[in-house]
Amino acid sequence: MNIQQVKQRFGIIGNSPMLNRALEVAMQVAPTDISVLVTGESGTGKEIVPQVIHQLSARKHGEYIAVNCGAIPEGTIDSELFGHEKGSFTGASGSRQGYFEVANGGTIFLDEVAELPMQTQVRLLRVLETGEFIRVGSSKVIKTNVRVVAATNENMQQAIHSGKFREDLFYRLSTVPIQLPALRNRQEDVHLLFRKFANDFAEKYRMPAIKLTEEAVHLIQQYPWPGNIRQLKNLVEQLSVIETAREIDGMILSSYLQPITEKSSFLVKNDQTQESISERELMYKFLFDMKKDLTELKKLVLEVVNNGAGATLNQDQAAIVNRIYQDVYEDIPVSTRILPSGQSNDTHTNYPVLPETFEVHEEIEESLSLEDREKELIQKALEKHRGKRKYAALELGISERTLYRKIKEYQLGE
Repeated sequence: MNIQQVKQRFGIIGNSPMLNRALEVAMQVAPTDISVLVTGESGTGKEIVPQVIHQLSARKHGEYIAVNCGAIPEGTIDSELFGHEKGSFTGASGSRQGYFEVANGGTIFLDEVAELPMQTQVRLLRVLETGEFIRVGSSKVIKTNVRVVAATNENMQQAIHSGKFREDLFYRLSTVPIQLPALRNRQEDVHLLFRKFANDFAEKYRMPAIKLTEEAVHLIQQYPWPGNIRQLKNLVEQLSVIETAREIDGMILSSYLQPITEKSSFLVKNDQTQESISERELMYKFLFDMKKDLTELKKLVLEVVNNGAGATLNQDQAAIVNRIYQDVYEDIPVSTRILPSGQSNDTHTNYPVLPETFEVHEEIEESLSLEDREKELIQKALEKHRGKRKYAALELGISERTLYRKIKEYQLGE
């Protein structure tokens, strides 16, 4: 059986080299009985690998049991895995076989294996090394012949260093390690997966399948998908059920994508990090910057008024005036400009003077339009990055979703 046949049999979508390599290793190790540790972020589909290994092995007619180690309470995990005798603990009204006894001759998949308590890790190590275990409350040794495939989304070296996981058990489990790639590292597969899920939900809910515009395709390929395939599938289901339009454009899609926060963006290798802020926070940011400039300007005006026409400004003060009056300073005669101390009037000086008729008003903030300032900053960011909204949003410190909304609101780029 080749890799394409395996993909078809198990419903695996994608042609990423990293995905192909993981499947190739699974196919090669399947006929053996050695232990396998599958690693990868949450939502990458790690549960499919042990199924491939089991079905392609000589144990395929035996039991296959998947155990989520993180979902079983610490007080009962030993009983679940290794069984117990009657009266061994409160509520043990009879003897019970554990998963390692039931799966004799088959395969056990231990998902979230890093969540196992330390006592259970000791028991598991003994099973892996000798094939023997003891039920809770018993002294009788039981033999079992089980293939163990484990999976985790944790950094196992850190877990070992912190004392959370036994180093000897790690090396015993990871005789053959298989790494599943994150969805952000499978850009060429994102649209394939989207179409697969869209067709599945169209059939499930008996409606036409949704499709993406070219802009939306680019957007899902650039998004880092911190929740990986699970997040993508959830998104497709939401779009299929909620949206009446069957063609999804970038504006619609961006409203469903979660902003990239500092907490999730550390996962993105070689990507620029960005902090998503709300529309209200964006307005506060602009307002704060404007008030700061205006406060400095009022101080300068008072200084000019108090010191008369011979007043001069230092470099920082002149820069503030230049920034605020950047649109009008070229119309002011060079000979009448207020300059930084020590500079002479010449045609190369770019520091404007305050108009002679300028008056100080406490209501000066009201004379400047916050919306105009916001629109101007967005327009400049878009021009600087040649219309690439992702990078414009990064420079402005806002999410792409907020930027899309602002572009539509101010009718930019139309």
